[in-house]
Amino acid sequence: MRIMGLDVGSKTIGIALSDELGWTAQGLETIKINEDENEFGFDEVGKIIKENDVGKIVVGLPKNMNGRIGPRGEASKYYASELEKRFGIPVILWDERLTTMAAERVLLEADVSRKKRKKVIDKMAASMILQGYLDSIR
Repeated sequence: MRIMGLDVGSKTIGIALSDELGWTAQGLETIKINEDENEFGFDEVGKIIKENDVGKIVVGLPKNMNGRIGPRGEASKYYASELEKRFGIPVILWDERLTTMAAERVLLEADVSRKKRKKVIDKMAASMILQGYLDSIR
């Protein structure tokens, strides 16, 4: 059984998967969504769940620096509850403060071009969210 990590935005969702032992997280892909038009990518996520024997999902919960949950955090909570309803597997909300900025910093330090960074930032953030969770349960 694998664990899936998601970095949910308003236009994209970064997806990461754990190895079968649950030790490491690898970025898988980024799927396009359109929150304004209620296109949330549930079919694509469901396909990945089925193909990879996913038994648990970790959704990044963006909190404000003071710990409060703002509009993006509420959107992530909604997404997590929809995943649980649709797929019947446990969904964990994981504090993701600063993960996207950390992913951006890593890519900048690796001298990745802006164009390439844009393509991988979300799945890298998902990987960091998932790895944080995996590390916490060991």
